[in-house]
Amino acid sequence: METKMHPEVMPPETHVQSSESSTTSGQRFSPKTLILAFAIAVVSDAVSFFLALTPPFQWTADLVTALLLFAILGRQWILLPGLIMEAVPGFSIFPIWLLVVGAVAYTGKVQRKR
Repeated sequence: METKMHPEVMPPETHVQSSESSTTSGQRFSPKTLILAFAIAVVSDAVSFFLALTPPFQWTADLVTALLLFAILGRQWILLPGLIMEAVPGFSIFPIWLLVVGAVAYTGKVQRKR
């Protein structure tokens, strides 16, 4: 007499992601934070347009803008390329800071501090 063995069905393994392994906390920026960041970007781009003929003052304004946005938006690496683009002569006619804040708002995640 033969005994048939029935395969045992097991539930699929589930992977539990710990909070330490995630790079973002999943929180979105508040509307007030985004409005403040956009306001700083607009003012900075307007001032930068008029300071195009005086590079040291323009660089100072851009550095202050980058520090303010860094303080408001947190550790966003897209701020560094924005600062570099603002330092290139002739690019001050483009709204670089507005585009940078728009990119941060589009990605929309607050990065967790380590």
